[in-house]
Amino acid sequence: MKNKIKEFISQVLSFETDSKAEMISFLSDKFALSQDGTVFFCEHFAIRVSYSKSKSFSNTVLSLSKLQKYDGKPFFVVLVCGKGLPNYIYLANTTFLSKISHSSQQLSQTNIRGSFNGSDIIKTYQGLENCTAETFEALFAFHTLSWEENLRRLVANTNNIVPVGKQFEISNTDKENILSSVDFAAKFLQSEDFKDLSQDLESRLNSCRDGILCAAHIENINIRGRLIEALITSDQEHRQTLLEAVKNEEIPTYNTKNTLGDYCKTYRNGTTYTDIKTKILYLHSNPKAYNIDKFLETMSDAHSILLFYLIGIDESGIVATRLVSAYHNALVDATIVQSHWSGRNSRGVTQFRGETLNDILQDKDFVNVLDTEKARTFLRKLMSI
Repeated sequence: MKNKIKEFISQVLSFETDSKAEMISFLSDKFALSQDGTVFFCEHFAIRVSYSKSKSFSNTVLSLSKLQKYDGKPFFVVLVCGKGLPNYIYLANTTFLSKISHSSQQLSQTNIRGSFNGSDIIKTYQGLENCTAETFEALFAFHTLSWEENLRRLVANTNNIVPVGKQFEISNTDKENILSSVDFAAKFLQSEDFKDLSQDLESRLNSCRDGILCAAHIENINIRGRLIEALITSDQEHRQTLLEAVKNEEIPTYNTKNTLGDYCKTYRNGTTYTDIKTKILYLHSNPKAYNIDKFLETMSDAHSILLFYLIGIDESGIVATRLVSAYHNALVDATIVQSHWSGRNSRGVTQFRGETLNDILQDKDFVNVLDTEKARTFLRKLMSI
């Protein structure tokens, strides 16, 4: 996590006050914060200061629509409890909210309304306590899902809201096909088609290498990822338009795709779905992997394969690319299921542990290693959610 954020955390935890206004004034002066209503922000983070006599606070914190403006950077709730008592800090980006509480009965994916309370902030996430300086960097690394994806979960989790969509219903035939997709993946990785796909993606990357390096400096992980995906997958005419936009620092925006993978290519024996993942090697992040229901539904055609085209970037530029099967041993082990989606209208989404992607990209002798029984065990786990 950036030094400025570490300094902010240190200052909050060490500053003694029994006044919310005094805390706001202190932090605004210390970090040159700008004000937007009750939100104070700078380039690196945004905050909302609350007051409670107890660490367990249920105060209304902020409207969901206001949070949307700042969800691309760490959003902290600073809790002042009074002199002689410690201050607390919570990450409150949408990933770390369980639901929306206040005035949210008309909340939908097209009608952003309602506010969240202190009690709606998830206090322990993936085994990490959400109130300690030691865990904030690891926690924010999980905040890689788009606003739209987190909104979909919050709509489903909020009382009296009818969820949009439903889980993929798996028939016995579907189950057999999903498990058989492991065998298809193993064969594909040894085929000439895999070599063709690898060369195709490398050629596309080389045609927009400079644009990718410019896009890599975009701080918002979702905007950065979507732009790089578009640069690689677009036709030549659209790619040139994007390259000109990036050169002029005009960053286009994209809606979240409702499909599995960014690049689909059909061969004689089956169809490939390739998801493009850019990994900034010096940043700590756990990139989104896939929507579980979309993945299972696509794999129910046993002649489908999901791959990840990993692009590793450091200060010197693009240092490595890897085309990796979703069933590669290391990826299976590094797949995190976001359990707070479970039991709703979706099996949820998965993320990859970022350090594993770094290891794959830095392995000069990398080859896809696929343990069929491990992959099938993993698939059974996903189907059982």
